[in-house]
Amino acid sequence: MATIWVDADACPSVIKEVLYRAADRTQTQVVFVANQALRIPASLYLRTVQVEKGFDVADNEIVKRVESGDLVITADIPLASEVVDKCAFALNPRGEFYTIENIRQRLNMRDFMDTMRSSGVQMGGPPALNQKDRQKFANELDIYLQRNKAT
Repeated sequence: MATIWVDADACPSVIKEVLYRAADRTQTQVVFVANQALRIPASLYLRTVQVEKGFDVADNEIVKRVESGDLVITADIPLASEVVDKCAFALNPRGEFYTIENIRQRLNMRDFMDTMRSSGVQMGGPPALNQKDRQKFANELDIYLQRNKAT
């Protein structure tokens, strides 16, 4: 059975709640990786890994542990790229899968936006996560879990 890895430092609380329920419902291991202590509900299927503070330390730990077929929950595009390269799945909190087909374009756009911000252009961030995003995430997670159970 595959494991779900969560880039937990930046994962929205509403998405964590969806993951808590899904873990127990489907008896799937969900591991929250963060550089701070996390409180999670008591469950046989939920656990945390606390890493040292530092740039990309949690991301590097996830990449080290993820295996083919696992799922990583992250909005971090470089992390998603490494996950996809390891034949694992990456899903962002808005319910969008990163794939071999779309990851390079997303990396390029991320780099372009970083360059714009470094040049002093104020772009603003992404819109707040809304109910439609949460529902799309839950639906895509369910599809992944159903396919994973069938294998």
